[in-house]
Amino acid sequence: MTKPDVTKRAIGAAAIGNITEWYDFGVYGYLAVVIEGIFLPEDSGPIGTVIVAGLFAVAFLVRPLGGLVFGPLADKIGRNKVLAMTMIMMAAGTFLIGVIPDYATVGLWAPFLLLACRLLQGFSTGGEYSNAMTFIAEYAPDRRRGFLGSLLEVGTFTGYVLGALVATIMQAVSTPEFLESWGWRIPFFVALPLGFIGVYLRTKLADTPAYKEMEKLSEQEEQKNHAKGEFKKIFKLWPNLLACCGLVLAWNVTNYMLTSFIPVYFPMVEDLQGSGGVSELTSQVLQIIVMACCLALIPVIGKLSDRLGRKAVVRAGALSLIVLSFPSLWLIRGHNDFVVFLGLLIMGLSLICFSATMPSTLPSLFPTMVRAGALAIAFNVSISLFGGTTSFVMTSLINATGFLMWPAIYLMAAGVIGLVTIHFVPESNRRPLWGSTPSAASKEEAKDLAQELNEEADLV
Repeated sequence: MTKPDVTKRAIGAAAIGNITEWYDFGVYGYLAVVIEGIFLPEDSGPIGTVIVAGLFAVAFLVRPLGGLVFGPLADKIGRNKVLAMTMIMMAAGTFLIGVIPDYATVGLWAPFLLLACRLLQGFSTGGEYSNAMTFIAEYAPDRRRGFLGSLLEVGTFTGYVLGALVATIMQAVSTPEFLESWGWRIPFFVALPLGFIGVYLRTKLADTPAYKEMEKLSEQEEQKNHAKGEFKKIFKLWPNLLACCGLVLAWNVTNYMLTSFIPVYFPMVEDLQGSGGVSELTSQVLQIIVMACCLALIPVIGKLSDRLGRKAVVRAGALSLIVLSFPSLWLIRGHNDFVVFLGLLIMGLSLICFSATMPSTLPSLFPTMVRAGALAIAFNVSISLFGGTTSFVMTSLINATGFLMWPAIYLMAAGVIGLVTIHFVPESNRRPLWGSTPSAASKEEAKDLAQELNEEADLV
């Protein structure tokens, strides 16, 4: 049994890292045009836009490497130690972007220094999110894992909205001269105190009950060298790895379609359609409002998954992508701000069916001994191949064909993959994690849980 106050602290400690990660995502995305002018020569033209986008995407390329390093390390030395390490690296990478000199000062060194910071961020993120999922899932009681896991995504959306708000406010209240000299750096400085808070919270917590239980087992002879053969054991679970990749694909194609590609989509609509689309400022404001609505609903859907089951909620999200992607995109291509908002909201609601359930679903696919490593590898490979490339693929397809409905087709394909994948995933609601004993928030709940499990065993 885990005490409720300890569980709350564990959730907060894990979520703060997600806030920092997505704070950077929001700040960097909303200041992309300013960053292009700071770190590249004035006459860089379209190449400059591509380089800035590439510097954003490069963080995704090193995420699998971070997963390969930090995932197995968390299985070896503990979840909280690795989370403290990745928290320091993430906050440092974001802070350093605000410190490095600009192109006018050091010339071509400027974009290379920015590249180094982005690589540091991407490498640390490869170990951050999957380990945070593992950390929360192993702390959460079996009956509340959906709700408590969803709070990790509250951190995601909070970080994005915070970063977007800070960047938007800085651009609104600053003169162009101040923004280009020092103003653009201020949002990046905020990452450092966020990082200090995260490290402090994480170092104050003991490791998860499931990990401590595994440590006891590791004293036995047959468990002594479990870390040596971890990769072999991970890849023996290839059906589970594929299932994890499929669910992450459906989730993050939707995620990056909404947060990364849609702001780029509006100018394309205006150019190719001849009308429609919204201004850059309106796009930013609508995006923030939609993300705020999603933030408020994620815990509700997480709690709903504790009642109805994870699979039911994921199926609803996958089906909504299949059925509603075309209507959603038609609305986004509209001429009225409210109509565009409705289109964005439909896409956001489809997204949070995944966001609210994945932090409790994905860790259940793997046993405690290799959970952090297996989850880090599958999660980061899938997000790098499919999530991080969404904007690039969509831009390329639309530019090549002039067809504006490619995003709907892509989302429908992601929905089909999610629907097929969740069919083969066992229901994890109200069940102990693989390799763990039942977890409850109170003695009464523990008795009820034991009775449920005994009844299920008798039926078998």
